[in-house]
This record gives sequence, C-alpha cells and structure tokens, in this order.
Amino acid sequence: MKHDGHTILGPGGTIRIEGDALAALVVAAAEHVEGARVRRPRRGLVVAIADGRARVELELAVRYGASLPDLGAAVQHEVSDALRISAGLEVDSIDVSIEELEQ
Repeated sequence: MKHDGHTILGPGGTIRIEGDALAALVVAAAEHVEGARVRRPRRGLVVAIADGRARVELELAVRYGASLPDLGAAVQHEVSDALRISAGLEVDSIDVSIEELEQ
C-alpha cells in the first residue's frame, strides 16, 4: 500500500496534503457512486503522486445487478474530479478492479 502526499507551493508558503488524506478523498469519491464500495482501503488502494500528477489503483466491491463497466467509469470520473477539484492534482490514470459482488 502506498499513499504519496502532495505539496502545493504558493506565495504565502506551502500546503501539504498527506497521503492518508488523499486516500480518504479517493475512498469518499468512489463510494459516492451508488453501488460501489472500496473493498480493502488499507490494502487494495494505491495513490501515487509525482510532479503534481496522480495515479490511483483501487479494488471495488459492487452491488449485484449493477452495470460493471458503467459503475467503473462513474468511479473513475468521481475520483478524478475529487482529486482535481479538492487537491489541485492532474490525474494520469485511475485503475479500477472489480473484485467482489455484493447482494
């Protein structure tokens, strides 16, 4: 498990967003999609940051009956928006792995 932090340099100083805060942001955004749950946030989630760009890998459990491609795409969209808007990051990739179906 790897959660890199992100530092924003500004005229008044720096702002540091720790890796665990970025991971929590990713989980909240992913679970905002109805029927999606981040399966193992402590082991199945990677948030890697390099030069202000993010790469995310996450494992999901999804509700049975959901359209898996549509749900995966919705999670990618929500996570990308959250990282861009809330943390000022550009997103290179969000790799979603659907590992489990829930009733």
